[in-house]
Amino acid sequence: MDVAALINKLVDMHVSVATAESCTGGLIASSIVDIPGASDCFNEGYVTYSNEAKMKNLGVSADTLREFGAVSSQTAAEMASGVRKAANADFGISSTGIAGPGGGTKEKPVGLVYIGCAYGDNKCVTKKLQLDGDRTQVRNAAAKEALKLLDECLNKVEVMA
Repeated sequence: MDVAALINKLVDMHVSVATAESCTGGLIASSIVDIPGASDCFNEGYVTYSNEAKMKNLGVSADTLREFGAVSSQTAAEMASGVRKAANADFGISSTGIAGPGGGTKEKPVGLVYIGCAYGDNKCVTKKLQLDGDRTQVRNAAAKEALKLLDECLNKVEVMA
């Protein structure tokens, strides 16, 4: 993923982005702000590692967390939509998952990550990932996949425009 090209596309389209991260712990935001000119499109980022932070800062529903868990498509969607609203951004991207080495279960193994991208009139796309590697590899791969998802969503908007 060419992050510089992604930033240039955001700037050229005159749109903004905000991040809501759990398992990636700020890696998505860091990848964005590593690029000169990111201040023209990046509003803000939240690292919401705890369920309480997800609810307080992003408006993730306690019912969603109880029914589906923090590591779920539903939570990723609410995080992306919540950060978009909280930051007044055109796009919100999110990540939630189990980076390991512990914390996995048979139903939700280590390396399971959900990413989300919210945009437009309440549109939200989520993706389920099952990533291999150690904690650092899972987190880095999840951040890259989230940026790819943002690019895919930008392409959808370009086509509709």
